[in-house]
Amino acid sequence: LLYWTGGKLSNCVIRVVFKMRDENDNSGVYIRIPLEPREPWMPVHYGYEVQIDNQPEDSDEDDYHVTGTLYSLTKPLARPGKPGPEWNTMEITLDGPHTIVSVNGVKVTAYTEGDPVPPMKYDFEPQRGRRPDEGHIGLQNHSKDDVVFFKEVAIKSLKK
Repeated sequence: LLYWTGGKLSNCVIRVVFKMRDENDNSGVYIRIPLEPREPWMPVHYGYEVQIDNQPEDSDEDDYHVTGTLYSLTKPLARPGKPGPEWNTMEITLDGPHTIVSVNGVKVTAYTEGDPVPPMKYDFEPQRGRRPDEGHIGLQNHSKDDVVFFKEVAIKSLKK
């Protein structure tokens, strides 16, 4: 887990440029974390993880675990992630209770706090329930075997 120590964010766009070594690698961008994370599972359970996992459409990975979704909570509107060693650009818009995720210019997730989500299947999935409108952000280090490169992480405030 790598997180930004500059305080909580809200009403902003987070731009993340990343690539994976191959289609089997896995990571994520944590958003809306209510407290500074002190252990790696805290952001999963109490914030949201925007998934980075470009599995091919014919894989056995379900729709709740592909790039641009809120891990285990939303299905993708599209799957525009580029495989393996190609650079991808993800933009995460946090606008009050709304979270919008685009990958390579294509909207993947449009979620508003309170939208229906599926029940938990596994203990490692995030707790269900509302997240704060502001929170900390971070990058997931999924495991020692997952290699994901981050070229840019930028934050732009939304004019309100």
